[in-house]
Amino acid sequence: MNTPAISLPSRLTGALFGACIADALAMPVHWYYDTAALARDYGRVQDYVRPKNPHPDSILWRSRYRPVRPQADILHSQARFWGQRGIHYHQFLEAGENTLNLKLSRLLMDSLIAREEYDQQDYQDRYVAFMTTPGTHNDTYVEECHREFFQAWAPHKKGPPARLPDEKHIGGLSLALPLLLFYQDRWDTALHLAEAHLALTHPGPLMRTALACFADILHDILLGADGRQALQTIRATPLQRLSGYPFAELSGRADADVARNVFSTACYVEQSLPLTLYLAWKYQDDPEQALVVNTNLGGDNCHRGVVLGALLGALHGEQAWPRRWLDGLADPPTAFVQCLATRCKAGGC
Repeated sequence: MNTPAISLPSRLTGALFGACIADALAMPVHWYYDTAALARDYGRVQDYVRPKNPHPDSILWRSRYRPVRPQADILHSQARFWGQRGIHYHQFLEAGENTLNLKLSRLLMDSLIAREEYDQQDYQDRYVAFMTTPGTHNDTYVEECHREFFQAWAPHKKGPPARLPDEKHIGGLSLALPLLLFYQDRWDTALHLAEAHLALTHPGPLMRTALACFADILHDILLGADGRQALQTIRATPLQRLSGYPFAELSGRADADVARNVFSTACYVEQSLPLTLYLAWKYQDDPEQALVVNTNLGGDNCHRGVVLGALLGALHGEQAWPRRWLDGLADPPTAFVQCLATRCKAGGC
């Protein structure tokens, strides 16, 4: 089915809100790999709730970050929780609040609004200031990609660090999403800039491939393609190792079985992106259920959810999401929605 009756501004709004909603919904059960513990601690998550300590699967007790210089302190008051067992990654976030990567994507949105184009140095300046200033956010966990950036970052030099290790985590795709939406009318530019932005914290060929896969599917959907049609098209490309799975056949199996025995609920993009696309295939006509299922599968459900919410929001438009989820977001991306609408109107879409 094609859905041309849904306007492009509605698709863009749906994609943006879908990403934010999915992340906030999954936040309290982020990185639960023991789904029995998830059900015991939260029941079936269908609405925003606050996180609870202890988190039985937390790895903060073995996570480390020691800044190489005082200016590279990015943990601040949260550092005292690193090395402790049972600490929830997002322990101080409120119900409906977004995790750190989505907050960083909001920095990119702010930069795009202010500069009216992508300015990598402007974003990097915002990123550095945000991460190195105490009190800018209340998230306890900072992913390895950001720790690597600040271990290599030199305060006296402009531009990103010269060498960072290749990345492989699906969370990087959430950082690039605003560029794909902002430049949707110039898709070659959108993909080029999104790749450059991704490389700031998530360099490497695997992440470029994953971004291209996600971006191509999103682009087809924004142009009115059915979600399954878009997935079938992408499966015919060299990106097959990320999307070339028999989703129709798999959709007859239990989601937990597919998630754990075909893919993985872990954060590695070569497994998490195919799982996300499977959920988009199976639940394309029920976006609310898609996000609930994704949340309760645990693992890196926040970052899978960003991709899933963006794709299904683009497919169905802003009406995809129930009012309780829209109203419950702690920090809705209203200004960027208005920015996208203005750009779309100016372009005649």
